[in-house]
Amino acid sequence: MKLDHIGIAVKSLEVAKKAYEAMGLAIESTDNVAGENVKVAFLPLGDTRIELLEPTSAESPIAKALEKRGEGIHHIAFLVDDIEKAIKDARAGGLQMINEAPRTGAHGRKVAFVHPKSTGGVLIEFVQD
Repeated sequence: MKLDHIGIAVKSLEVAKKAYEAMGLAIESTDNVAGENVKVAFLPLGDTRIELLEPTSAESPIAKALEKRGEGIHHIAFLVDDIEKAIKDARAGGLQMINEAPRTGAHGRKVAFVHPKSTGGVLIEFVQD
């Protein structure tokens, strides 16, 4: 397991990307995740990436997070070799999963989230290529 990316909820990708570009980062890719009503942009940073998340509708989990907490860090994502095993191991370790089975995330990758109630308030995402 290794750190894959840090997700940051933003109101506008266009506004947010200007701040990151001012620090010397550049967007490597974007994607629309229709099932989550979110547009994402990935910015490489060493061995990991920053993922900017902009809601595309009021029903988006990101829209709800922005309404509740404002812009900022939304989640931390870990790259796993076997997401089904990661989910099983997390449950066996007493963690509450938001997703009991993987679903499709950005760029067609498999993803599943661990509920922040069981991780000290941090939303954790498992990601498998």
